[in-house]
Amino acid sequence: MVSITIPLDDETLAQIKQFPWVNWSEVAREKLMKREIFDKYLKTKKISKEDEIFCEEIDWHPVDELPLKEEFVRKIKQIEKGPHSRMTLKELKELMGLE
Repeated sequence: MVSITIPLDDETLAQIKQFPWVNWSEVAREKLMKREIFDKYLKTKKISKEDEIFCEEIDWHPVDELPLKEEFVRKIKQIEKGPHSRMTLKELKELMGLE
């Protein structure tokens, strides 16, 4: 197994030392894996079975990183201005075009 060393400034090191129970190697590994999966997803719009298992384990999906579609943002803003507090779930889904 390969090891890497990352130089840290004193402030960052002090912050990391506040959480000695955190496995920082695992945090870095997870972040790198997410980045790799995200890059593949951007190119293919698909994820492999192996990547899907990883995503399920950490409750994450590459689509979570994408910006919201402008159409969705407009619909949400429209709902915010309306009588949404008295809507049923069915009415909300209809308004959002989900039903």
